[in-house]
Amino acid sequence: MEDSVNWLTAEEQHAWRNFVRLHERLIGRLAHLLQADSRLAAPDFAVLVHLTDVPEGRRRYQDLARALEWEKSRMSHHITRMIGRGLVVREDCPEDGRGAFAVITEKGREAIEAAAPLHVRAVRSLFLDHVTAAELRTLAEVSVRVVEKLDEDG
Repeated sequence: MEDSVNWLTAEEQHAWRNFVRLHERLIGRLAHLLQADSRLAAPDFAVLVHLTDVPEGRRRYQDLARALEWEKSRMSHHITRMIGRGLVVREDCPEDGRGAFAVITEKGREAIEAAAPLHVRAVRSLFLDHVTAAELRTLAEVSVRVVEKLDEDG
């Protein structure tokens, strides 16, 4: 049987593993700092960011799940926990009896408004302060290209 795997070169493997390590460490550190400084868990912050990105502060569960790359059950369970803490409320979708909206509450807005400056400071100190403007532009270009390809492929 012929081996048809196009194995990574040493350079590709080095770049990939360091990219993964960067992502894991940054996300872990940001989550820790966010939780410690604002008592807002990283998944809460992610949901609230997506809700504050739209003027009405409401998005369908399935759209949130797709945007965050979460399974529907994870989204449903997480939103239920956020409802329990008063960060969001659930609204039925009149067009679809099975669908629902997550809607940010005043408490949710206050939580993200308090957490956002902490998050920005952490992003700057952990990441932005260590890359040049040219590197940042390149990273943005690569990220956009890869995300667009992922979106095309579904």
